[in-house]
Amino acid sequence: MSRHSPLHAVHERLGATMTDFAGWSMPVRYDSDLAEHHAVRQRAGLFDLSHMGEVEVRGPQAADALDHAFVGDFTRVAIGRAKYTMLCAEDGGVLDDVVVYHRDVDRYLVVANAANVATVLREVERRSAPFDAEVVDHSDATALIALQGPASAEILTGMGVPGLADLRYYAGMEADVADAPVWLARTGYTGEDGFELYVDAGRAEALWDALFDAGRNAEVVPAGLACRDTLRLEAGMPLYGQELGTDRTPFDAGLGRIVALSSSRGFVGRDALVAVKEAGPAQQLVGLTTEGRRAPRTGYPVLAPDGSAVGEVTSGALSPTLGIPIAMAYVDVDHAEVGGSLQVDVRGTALPATVVELPFYRRPR
Repeated sequence: MSRHSPLHAVHERLGATMTDFAGWSMPVRYDSDLAEHHAVRQRAGLFDLSHMGEVEVRGPQAADALDHAFVGDFTRVAIGRAKYTMLCAEDGGVLDDVVVYHRDVDRYLVVANAANVATVLREVERRSAPFDAEVVDHSDATALIALQGPASAEILTGMGVPGLADLRYYAGMEADVADAPVWLARTGYTGEDGFELYVDAGRAEALWDALFDAGRNAEVVPAGLACRDTLRLEAGMPLYGQELGTDRTPFDAGLGRIVALSSSRGFVGRDALVAVKEAGPAQQLVGLTTEGRRAPRTGYPVLAPDGSAVGEVTSGALSPTLGIPIAMAYVDVDHAEVGGSLQVDVRGTALPATVVELPFYRRPR
């Protein structure tokens, strides 16, 4: 049986179409995927992300424990800042990609993907054992609501939340929103300005309703997982299980910049990742655009001009914002040059494709 979010009753009230996602019953859409997507790009959308996991690491050696567990250097992360990082296996494969917030002195919050919470918790506990650090799972007690879109800061300001102008991207702060204590972070997975609010599960429904009411003038809409997927695809953001997995390293995904190989601190998987960097990955994650209106989908073969197989699509859709088919794919490195011509086998038809830079979409500044 699927688990229910603390906001499940809200989704039923709003008539959401629910789907099973990583063992959770979550809203895939409320009305129209396209309408929700465009609302986030143009105004604001409200997402329930309570299926994500929240694991706290705290104690005098919390940063040292994180430096050992993940590929990032957390001793350099200032209080109030966030860091995108990865949990890798000994062979360099990605067990999960996470965001870690430095909430206070010797106190960090690790936010894991829903399907990988148990893995992240187990590995962080195991890898933290040699350090003076405590690992606490807050996942069941925490709800996560994301307000995303260009009107999101205006909505929160109208609710009396101070300090938003000084809150930079990938930063967070303690705040009271609609009388609820929250960890308010300027982060998201849509490519737009936006905020993620971590709140006690028992206060989630009241907070959702308050945010929805405050956003009425901005025409905020409830938004489901379907539009979140097209939003993150346009923004070139990888999804675990598609662009990332145990068979891929951060360097394969073009994310070698987040790996702290220059740090003197060793982390699990470092030796393997040094070898991958020196040798170079065999395949590289690229962006593709295709002609016509038929979108490449996950698993479709990518072909060289001579018809030989050189890769595979990991995510694809008809871009609601750009109006063209887009895809991310792993291709052999000698076919990964931007501007190169390839093909995608779409149900037996080879469609011309062009390698393009990621992301496909950047929000106006």
